[in-house]
Amino acid sequence: MASPRKLKAMTTEQLIARFVEIGEAQDETELYDDDVAIYNRLFDEKTVILGELKSRSGDQRHALLPLLDHPNIQVRSNAAKATLAIAPAAARLELEAIAKRWTCRRAEPQV
Repeated sequence: MASPRKLKAMTTEQLIARFVEIGEAQDETELYDDDVAIYNRLFDEKTVILGELKSRSGDQRHALLPLLDHPNIQVRSNAAKATLAIAPAAARLELEAIAKRWTCRRAEPQV
């Protein structure tokens, strides 16, 4: 995990890129590894990045809004949860879409 000093030195774009990497890694961990320790480490790093974005002038969590259209569902979910406070309508719409998609998938008969 990056130190707070290193995070402060990163640009907002670099933080967003790392946020995406974390979401994709969480998705891979859930799908293949089922390793709670790895997922938790990634979650902790994501939380620190969100704190850094929030602390920046103008609350740079707005830079996460384009991720609501990301192809990876975990990245979209993370972005939606992270932007609920600053863009509640858009974030909620995406969370509802994800939930609906997940519910439909779980209702499909297993072959």
